[in-house]
Amino acid sequence: MKNIPFFEYPKLWNDYKYEYSSIIDKVASSGGFILQKELSNFEIDLAQFTGANYSVGVGNATDAMEIFLEAIGLKKGDEIIISSHTMLATASAIKVAGGTPVPVDIGDDNLICPKSIEEAITPNTVGIMPTQLNGRVCDMDKIKKISQKNSLFIVEDAAQALGARFKGQHAGTFGLASCISFFPAKVLGCFGDAGAVLVNDKNLYHKIFQIHDHGRDLDGEVKRWGRNSRLDNIQAAILSHKLKTYNKVVERRRAIAQMYQDLLKDLEEIQLPPYPNKNSDHFDVYQNYEITADKRDELKNYLNEKNIGTLIQWGGKGIHHFQNLGFNQVLPNTDKFFKRCIMLPMNLFVSNDDIDYICKSIKEFYRK
Repeated sequence: MKNIPFFEYPKLWNDYKYEYSSIIDKVASSGGFILQKELSNFEIDLAQFTGANYSVGVGNATDAMEIFLEAIGLKKGDEIIISSHTMLATASAIKVAGGTPVPVDIGDDNLICPKSIEEAITPNTVGIMPTQLNGRVCDMDKIKKISQKNSLFIVEDAAQALGARFKGQHAGTFGLASCISFFPAKVLGCFGDAGAVLVNDKNLYHKIFQIHDHGRDLDGEVKRWGRNSRLDNIQAAILSHKLKTYNKVVERRRAIAQMYQDLLKDLEEIQLPPYPNKNSDHFDVYQNYEITADKRDELKNYLNEKNIGTLIQWGGKGIHHFQNLGFNQVLPNTDKFFKRCIMLPMNLFVSNDDIDYICKSIKEFYRK
């Protein structure tokens, strides 16, 4: 019987340890650990890759959100509308920055519902923060129309969507600023926590840069109160190396998604994410492969017996389910989704034979 973990973290290092060891040795031997050329080079490469004017490497994607919200000037009581289908970090960043997160329902694509955004707007609403989830970009045309009509800013939680595009435009470049995550399991991951801010406006870039490094500007002069959230130089060097082959990694993930689609498309008991269709407005990078399924919990147990790892994202809770944090929204689509969602293995360590075995096992479950 095969053994297919949901994600094999040791392989991140073991499969490429010689080249990674060489990179680490080179940086460490130079003594350049903080704010050195490896980081500045990576920031330039990341901005060029996404089409953003600037990027700032920070400690993690949650810090990235908190920092750009502080730089924008979020005030106490300011409301920002988010999807309830997102990680708690999206909401907590708004709260820590002084604002109020307002979770709304999802649409048929399991991303934030534009109609729900409009219904949630109040006199206190200042912005919208769509989560570009699982490597897919929301319908940003509709969201931009809502923002323009109501004079709301857009900032993006693009933590899971580096390289994903909507009508040719990269995730993270639709609003004032965005976050990217380099958590180890991300499509572009390092060996610890790390993140980045993408931004186009020069003045906002300077504020973000200052806040992430104790309030200091590029010339080292202290301009404001700040914090310490800097992407480590060694991690930046690793990320620069991996960014060179990022497009090939994305194509492999899209090929895996295509296999899942082809092998599971006839099962009525499950709903699949969209095909990786090159003619679509969407270019998805498949950070995760999340389906919804009848008898979800029984399916998960069955696959576990077959040594197939799965994951129910965020413990099966949307933001509005955290009533102890003060949320009380009624969001029926999100409720239904979290009763049915499950993620299948999606990473470079699963082979075509693994995908075939996973899909055969799912078919067996529903046909037994």
